[in-house]
Amino acid sequence: MPFKGEVIVMNFRNDVHKFAVQMAKRAAFTVVAAALLTLPMHGQHTPNDAPGVTVVPPNQQTSAATPQTEQEIVQELAAMKKRIEQLEAALKQHEAAEQPTVVVHTAKAGTPVGISPSAAITTAGIPEAQAALPQTAPPAKPAKAEPFAFADWTWLNGNSRVKEPPFDTKFFTPEVQADVDYIVDFNHPKDDTIGGSSEVFRAYEVQLTQLGVGGDFHFDNVRGRLMTQFGMYSTTTPRNDASPARGQWQLSDAYRYVSEAYGGYHFNVLHGINVDAGIFMSYIGLFSYYNADNWAYQPSYVSSNTPWFFNGVRVQIFPSEHLKIEPWFINGWQSYGRFNNRPGIGAQILWRPNGKFEILGNQYVLGADTLGVPGRIRYHTDDSIEYKYYENPSNFLSQAAFSLTGDMGCEHGGDPVAGTAVSCATNGVRVVGGKSYITPKQDFLGFMLYNRLWFHRNLYGFTLGGGKINNPGRYLVLLPPINGATAASGTPYFTQNPGDPYKAWDASATFDYMPSQYITFRWEFDHRAANVPYFSGRGGITPPGGNTGAPGSVVPGFTPDLVRDENRLNLAILVKF
Repeated sequence: MPFKGEVIVMNFRNDVHKFAVQMAKRAAFTVVAAALLTLPMHGQHTPNDAPGVTVVPPNQQTSAATPQTEQEIVQELAAMKKRIEQLEAALKQHEAAEQPTVVVHTAKAGTPVGISPSAAITTAGIPEAQAALPQTAPPAKPAKAEPFAFADWTWLNGNSRVKEPPFDTKFFTPEVQADVDYIVDFNHPKDDTIGGSSEVFRAYEVQLTQLGVGGDFHFDNVRGRLMTQFGMYSTTTPRNDASPARGQWQLSDAYRYVSEAYGGYHFNVLHGINVDAGIFMSYIGLFSYYNADNWAYQPSYVSSNTPWFFNGVRVQIFPSEHLKIEPWFINGWQSYGRFNNRPGIGAQILWRPNGKFEILGNQYVLGADTLGVPGRIRYHTDDSIEYKYYENPSNFLSQAAFSLTGDMGCEHGGDPVAGTAVSCATNGVRVVGGKSYITPKQDFLGFMLYNRLWFHRNLYGFTLGGGKINNPGRYLVLLPPINGATAASGTPYFTQNPGDPYKAWDASATFDYMPSQYITFRWEFDHRAANVPYFSGRGGITPPGGNTGAPGSVVPGFTPDLVRDENRLNLAILVKF
């Protein structure tokens, strides 16, 4: 395909060729006419002097005009020959020119102005339609780079490792997920119930943790996503949200089978701006809600105890292909509705300067996220880095990376008379009506560190990691489901009062076999511990006759068996395509 400048020269060449052909035709016609006119007069008789044909005498005016006509023809032929020579010279000059003609328009008028080494060539005598050279279109503005499209991010903890969807259309990209596990709990709880986790729930049974069917919709800049959640997630995730207890319409039932559901619009501004409304993933704590995306099956407390989703509005702003700024306006801290009379506000900043490094920051402020305590305000910061420090696909050790996450947060405010007042900094005292009330320190501090190795062209993976938290007041501790307790009901067997101490730590080793980008076979060992009885012991956490009375209520004669540590083996098959 020729370049734009070549098109101009080729068009000029075609114009010259067309003009030369026309001149040649006219010359041929004139030569034939001249030949006929120069024939002797007797040549006008019919063969054999047929009768009835009038013969013109040689002394009439016709023969007198013949010399004048021949002279005019000769002059015209000479002029045509000269003109053809000029055109041939012009054509050769165009062919020799290295820089093609570029047509520009003046600011005062739309008259095209040609600029080229052959600009001095005259076009006098050429018809106007042939003399005007075609104009080049202005160069197309280069498209802006897609955000984060400059590298492969499937190595990241918390990011899908699917490189290419097996099926895609202009309108819809489908997605299917399946997470099936079998848990060996060495505490051997007799009711097979595991507490203190948002990923693992029952022991010694094959359980479907998550079955998701859905995908992404995209057409004419309109976008949307739907992902269902069937299996254990459809019960355990709504159970950890206390907001449905405020008001009517059973929000926990309304959203039970949906993990993501939002619609929005993409604006072609900067490197893109997305505005979405609905339920979307939070990624506070780095790990993904979907275990197939993660380096480990059981994430540390910093991830497991922080939000998996938000319900609200987000605006994803991409100032460059390396940076995302995402403010949120949400109902609350992993909540379908509001806990009190105010929403939460937050933002995420994601920066990826190259294909080996990521910095992720999530900030949350001003949420009143303790049910029935409108004056208690929550703040939280969650910050992570991920770095791929080695990559050599030709070696047995094909790549290596680590992730480090640190979290801090606190709550302040509340009613000191009702005993709900807390403080971010230290244990304080508030005086109300001349009486002093203690405001216990209520904060959160934690970290987690993971290191992952990939082997044999990423066929195998091995991860070591763990973390630790300190959360006085227990406002981010997952409530054990003793006698059917929920986040809304609470339980007297494990209180979450201001100042209640809670410290915990964990470690894990994970081995993955990944024969395809769409499936992972996972074996993992976890050790988890706390400074207070928290995990399910051999006696279990279910009353002998099953759940009795209202969720979380006291059952006479029953005491749950809570212990300070647990060791587990997690076996899972994870499918995502």
